[in-house]
Amino acid sequence: MKVAIQGGKASFHDIASRIHFGEDVNTIECDTFRKLCETLKNDKSVDFALMAIENSIAGSILPNYSLLKEYDFAIIGEVQLRIKMNLIGHKDAKLSELNKVMSHYMALLQCEDFLYKHPAIEKEEYYDTADAVKYVKESGNRKWSAIASRYAANYYGMELLAEGIETVQQNFTRFFVLSREKKHKVEGATKATLSFQLPNKVGALAEVLKIIVDNKINLTKIQSLPIIGKPNEYTFYVDCEWSNYDDFKRSVGINSIVTDLKILGEYKKGEMIDDYTGGQPS
Repeated sequence: MKVAIQGGKASFHDIASRIHFGEDVNTIECDTFRKLCETLKNDKSVDFALMAIENSIAGSILPNYSLLKEYDFAIIGEVQLRIKMNLIGHKDAKLSELNKVMSHYMALLQCEDFLYKHPAIEKEEYYDTADAVKYVKESGNRKWSAIASRYAANYYGMELLAEGIETVQQNFTRFFVLSREKKHKVEGATKATLSFQLPNKVGALAEVLKIIVDNKINLTKIQSLPIIGKPNEYTFYVDCEWSNYDDFKRSVGINSIVTDLKILGEYKKGEMIDDYTGGQPS
């Protein structure tokens, strides 16, 4: 099985793919989320993709919602992974002597408090956490560091200079598992992601929410994004859970109110994974 991910070996996307698909998964590494989507769309040897959609500290990754709409992939699963950030550097490197830290911009955001206390360390964005570790290692510069997982430090033979530096310890990232096949059916689905637009009238959103609540659906998230080229108009993305699938099907009656209603995917709710202790990436 081939799965497209954003980032390199030992990245959080790589870890999430192994949790969902198992240790034998063959990951196809992409440096951007758009490249990930293009790979899933055009490379028929790639079966699925795995893409981060939100973080409990930094919030929703809004450009990825736009990519979901643009590429029209089906969401067939999710992974919820606790993100433990670590400052990683060369052996015998000293925290007091560091002058640069590299990582994905989301990782830097998640460690703002720690970095604020060390103003001498210049922040530099990199496209991936684990590949930042690889870059720092290959540079040979002992004054450079990276922020990534313990898994990445072990994989690249680097040292943990400071552990658990994320601002909030209960720091989770949610990933969507994506398929190009719109008819992919997930047995035992308990969750769905919908998108729709609302008419410009008073109380339209309240009407939609009432239908959802009346059908015993648990609304776990609602996210709005502006529609490009249409001022003051928005697309809403909704995550909902159910214990009875028939309740969910009845809730889709919101199509009498909304426009452009799409079920982006029906899937099983992902369990919270507190830590990853799997094998080494191949």
